[in-house]
Amino acid sequence: MKSDPSFFDIRLAVSEQDLLAAQRLRYRVFVEELGGDGPLVDHDRRLERDEFDPVVDHLCLIDNRRSAEDLDHVVGVYRLLPGDRAARLGRFYCDAEYDLTPLRRCGRPVLELGRSCVDPAFRGGSGMFLLWNALADYVLDHGIEILFGVASFHGTDTAMLAPALSWLHHHHLSPADLRPRALEPGFHRMDLIPADRLDRREALVGMPALIKAYLRLGGMVGEGAFIDHAFNTTDVFLLMDTAAMSGKHRQFYESRWQPQ
Repeated sequence: MKSDPSFFDIRLAVSEQDLLAAQRLRYRVFVEELGGDGPLVDHDRRLERDEFDPVVDHLCLIDNRRSAEDLDHVVGVYRLLPGDRAARLGRFYCDAEYDLTPLRRCGRPVLELGRSCVDPAFRGGSGMFLLWNALADYVLDHGIEILFGVASFHGTDTAMLAPALSWLHHHHLSPADLRPRALEPGFHRMDLIPADRLDRREALVGMPALIKAYLRLGGMVGEGAFIDHAFNTTDVFLLMDTAAMSGKHRQFYESRWQPQ
C-alpha cells in the first residue's frame, strides 16, 4: 500500500483507546506474525502487553482512515522510556537481557526504545518517515544523548544468523566503557565467523531493515546476542551515542533522516 502523509497523525498515546490500539498492533506483529508470547499477553482480546506499558510513552503513528473503535487506527508505534523514569521504576526493559552497568555509570541522559513495529502495509513508506521524524523531535526536546534498546532477528537458529551477527560484532561493537553484555543463560556469542571470512552482502541481506537503519546513523551493538525463546527471537543490543556521530550522521539525524 502506498502511504499518503495527509492521512497520518503522529502523537504520544493520549487515551486508553490509543494504548489498546498500540497493543493490538504489537499483537499482530509480535505474536501473530513473529510467533512470540509473554505472561501478560491477552490472546482473547489480541493485545500484546507487559508491565512496562503503564509507565512508558507510546509514540503512535495514526492512520485516520482506520477505525479507532475497532482499535485499528495505530499503524506504527515506538515505546519510549527515559532514564530518569526508569530510575524511579527501578529498571529498564533491557535489564532482563543485558547488564546495563556501563550505561548507568556514564551519567548521561539516556532513552530506551522498545516494542517498535509498523503495520506491514506501511513499512518503508512515508509512515515510517513520520515515525522517525517524531522520534527525533522527542530525543532533541528531551536532551537525550544515548539511545538504546534491543532489536530482534526472527528465530533462534544462530547458525542461520551467523553472517549478520558476526558482521555486527566485528564492525559495529560499541566502546568498552558503554558496552552492555548479554546475560546468562540467554547469552550467545556473536563472533561466529572470523572477520576475514565474512561477506558483507550476505551479512546485510540477512539483517532486519530496522537494524540497518540504526547502523546508518552510527549505531553500535553490545557484547553477545540474547536468545529469547518466548518471543522466538535472537536479540542484539543497539546503542546510538548522538555525541559520537560523525558530521554526516548528525546531519542525517537532525534533518529527520528517513530510513530505507
